[in-house]
Amino acid sequence: MLAFDGVVLADLAGPCELLRRAGYDVRVCSERRRVDAGHGVTLSTPHRLTALRRAHTIIVPGLAEDGPAPSPTLIAELRRAIRRGARVASICSGAFVLALTGALDGLSATTHWRGAAELQRRHPRVRVDPDVLYVDNGQLLTSAGAAAGLDLCLHLVRKDLGAAVAAQAARDAVMPLERSGGQAQFIVHAPPPAAAEGSLTDLLQWLERHAAEEHSLATLAKRAALSTRTFSRRFREQVGTTPAQWLIRARVRRAQQLLESTALPIERVAEAAGFRSATVLREHFHRQIGTAPTGYRRAFSAASPASAGRRRRPPTAPRS
Repeated sequence: MLAFDGVVLADLAGPCELLRRAGYDVRVCSERRRVDAGHGVTLSTPHRLTALRRAHTIIVPGLAEDGPAPSPTLIAELRRAIRRGARVASICSGAFVLALTGALDGLSATTHWRGAAELQRRHPRVRVDPDVLYVDNGQLLTSAGAAAGLDLCLHLVRKDLGAAVAAQAARDAVMPLERSGGQAQFIVHAPPPAAAEGSLTDLLQWLERHAAEEHSLATLAKRAALSTRTFSRRFREQVGTTPAQWLIRARVRRAQQLLESTALPIERVAEAAGFRSATVLREHFHRQIGTAPTGYRRAFSAASPASAGRRRRPPTAPRS
């Protein structure tokens, strides 16, 4: 386990405990003996970076947004470990640290959805996927937020030690061995920005409010005071997709809001969001979000807050 100034404590402590309980020999190493983890916390680590030269697997935790850049020495040791064949897995913004080695160039990777665009900007040769919980490239693995880092650790346990050990590790951590869906279900989509001259933002804002209605390319082009050909070209230039695909995403976002805030039956949610039937909603919802509407509602619904604390505890308390 790597530790460095600005390390995200949850990304370090959670995997450290889960992997230790699963039977791994876990060693926390850093460039210097003392690490400033922020929030008034200073860590004292027993191992130096030379431990990376013998490690089978290296976990790179997240780096706080206001944390200092990793030192050239740390990146050089990490690069050296990768060259000799060590397996390296990053958690959350740890992908930014791993990407500095250049080893992710040409590969798919992920990080927390809030940082995905910045990771792509800084490292354009990395294929950043903001929708998934983790990406396994074999030797190099990346994951999204702290909870997804635990998902990735369970994935490593299952690969190394088998499904039975992974299942027990999941029970000890009181978490599922596998989560349905991907990171897309957690992403908050910002509303369209204020209109700039010549942009389609005003139309997008109107279309967001009227997403449940029927719209044709011709009627949208007319509303934008453009020919259909010009409208289609400008829409793709400014939005990066077609009007039809953008409208589907807007309707899925509306369905998410309804699933979170109401107890409407799925058929009513589909109708209110602009889908022809619950079947069509399920198809597009799963394609965009990676899970079913019912599963999304169970995870995110605020309609019945009183029921949230009534789940049964496991029959035996977890070890401390």
